[in-house]
Amino acid sequence: MNKKLIALAVAAASISSVANAAEVYSDETSSLAVGGRFEARAVMAENDEGDNKVNDATRVRINVAGKTDITDTVYALGFWEGEYTDGNEVNNRHLNAGIGGDFGQVRYGKTDGSLGMITDFTDIMSFHGNEAGGKIAAADRTGNNLAYVGSFDLGGDNLTVKANYVFEGEDNVNELTDGYSVGAIYAMDMGLAFGAGYGEQSADDFDKDQKQAFGAISYTYGDFYVAGLYQDSKDEFGDKIRGYEFAAAYTYGKTVFTGTYNYLEDKDNDFDVADSIAIDATHYFNKNFRTYASYKFNNLDSKDVGKADASDQFVLGARYDF
Repeated sequence: MNKKLIALAVAAASISSVANAAEVYSDETSSLAVGGRFEARAVMAENDEGDNKVNDATRVRINVAGKTDITDTVYALGFWEGEYTDGNEVNNRHLNAGIGGDFGQVRYGKTDGSLGMITDFTDIMSFHGNEAGGKIAAADRTGNNLAYVGSFDLGGDNLTVKANYVFEGEDNVNELTDGYSVGAIYAMDMGLAFGAGYGEQSADDFDKDQKQAFGAISYTYGDFYVAGLYQDSKDEFGDKIRGYEFAAAYTYGKTVFTGTYNYLEDKDNDFDVADSIAIDATHYFNKNFRTYASYKFNNLDSKDVGKADASDQFVLGARYDF
């Protein structure tokens, strides 16, 4: 499992998460794979009335990935992933197509922006965490998005670069303003990795354009993994947002223990957006099935944000990947 943690930053650059996908069709030039997950999640927390409640956050994801060779070095690809929760319509998380080769991959449609691979340095928990890693739309997963990602071997070290541009207009659901993001990760063979990225997007209905920068670092030594993330941004009102996340993980056999600390502040308004410590334990029975327990100690004041947003949370989950 420690090898998975070592590769977190680099693997995040891959748009499709189909590690356990089953190939359902193939011939000499083309293939089609289907994957996904069933994930049961019970979230126990306090509501605004002060009552402890259990909320069902169970979800299912299904993805389909297609690939066909154009030449010996160039291929075409397509990817779709949808998520369904009870009582809601299917959310199309990914809906894109493009080409790939030794140069990397270029995709258009609904796909990831460039800053997710930076926030993934510390976004390692089964449920909680990543409260200081929120991204503007152009740097996150969105439609009308032209994206490039490339990974290059540098004699044992690895350089991953990513860039995307979101066009002003509409996708199948939303009206979008234009924006872009870029990011890079340098992962050293000895276990040290660095990441940095920047994103910007128009905010036509507000005073200011949104701007966002992330920096991250991680180190893996045997079964231990530690990482840090820093965010420096300005929101659509021109307010300065600053925050950071520290993460650590330890792999013991088939069980991974993780912990994070998140802090995010609106500095211009002297307001804490997030302040929490979270811990979890995830046990992998095999590559397809895991269970986990996750607890968040919320340090926000209920007088400022309300009882629900200041409540601790306890989550039990079971996940089957296919």
